[in-house]
Amino acid sequence: MSLKFLRLFFPVLLAGCFGLATFQAASSVDDGQYQSLPLIEITVGDIPLEVEYAYTFEQRAMGLMYRKSMCEQCGMLFKFSGSKKASMWMQNTFLALDVAFIRSDGVITDIKPMQPQDLTSVGASQAVLYALEMNQGWYAKHGINVGDKMVIKAQ
Repeated sequence: MSLKFLRLFFPVLLAGCFGLATFQAASSVDDGQYQSLPLIEITVGDIPLEVEYAYTFEQRAMGLMYRKSMCEQCGMLFKFSGSKKASMWMQNTFLALDVAFIRSDGVITDIKPMQPQDLTSVGASQAVLYALEMNQGWYAKHGINVGDKMVIKAQ
């Protein structure tokens, strides 16, 4: 009898657990819960910025997910574990962004648009160490182009 009970009860228990996880995830999105990262001072072209700094695997994986807005001069700098042909996507990201891929010497190799919630991978054309996500149109508005340089303020 107990085996029969477990066969009947186990699927209900699993459904309840998944339902709770889904409810908690939806609640965190609605409440504006997202990761809080350290800030880093950089200069892009001649524009000084203080942006969020994602340098661990977990921080990079979460990125700007669940954000509903971002200030005009705000952004997120991603540092990869080493130079590589990196790529980004927009899972659970509600903002239209532009990403600049940046070599280890600070030179911008690519600036590419990314659309909200688009799972298409957007990649660098060559090995890069950094990616800088800003609101879509920010680079064009400030005259920042491929070949320009990003400098990280000494820490």
